[in-house]
Amino acid sequence: MSGPLFVGGPALSPDGERLRTRHATQGGAISVEPRINDRIRVPEVRLVGPNGEQVGIVRIEDALRLAVESDLDLVEVAPNGKPPVCKLMDYGKFKYESAVKAREDRKKQVNTVIKEMKLRPKIDPHDYETKKGHVVRFLKQGDKVKITIMFRGREQSRPELGYRLLQKMAEEIVDYGVVESSPKQDGRNMIMVVAPTRKKAEAQAERHAARQAPSPESPAAQAAEPEAEPSA
Repeated sequence: MSGPLFVGGPALSPDGERLRTRHATQGGAISVEPRINDRIRVPEVRLVGPNGEQVGIVRIEDALRLAVESDLDLVEVAPNGKPPVCKLMDYGKFKYESAVKAREDRKKQVNTVIKEMKLRPKIDPHDYETKKGHVVRFLKQGDKVKITIMFRGREQSRPELGYRLLQKMAEEIVDYGVVESSPKQDGRNMIMVVAPTRKKAEAQAERHAARQAPSPESPAAQAAEPEAEPSA
């Protein structure tokens, strides 16, 4: 009998020796990674070259031989194809580059945070300015802010007080945020959501740059200043 024998393990040659490929396949738990090299158990594949060129439908033996000759891996990229699509590539390098890209993407990803600021309809002017300052600070950081007006007792019969207060807040913070959700009654409360005008990633980058910049009193900043020329 000629050709490799597939008997539930790695491909075997007629004399019982393993077919040599670039990477030996190890047994173990079921993996979600694509099948590579002698783990691909089909009679033929649609082969794609290392630069994306279409080679065509070839026998699995020929595809494995090309992988060995090219010092590359045979990787099953579309297992549901008829026949499955396999590509010649350096699988170790591919996994490394994919991991680096995923790590960079996670660094760039910014989770949306919603802060909350609670006010009373008849809030003291000083307290109002303090809370408005907090709202502005949150927006500068790139966070959304949910502003809640809490009604108590007879205040519930005067929802216009809360509406006017939220409108005032929206007008005074227009340079930092835009109203994403207009004021609406929610039980005893009235809620308005404000979104920042700048992205959180930009705000974080600016804060990072500010922390890295030397202060005027630091030796680095003083060394960067040009020395005054002596007077004649």
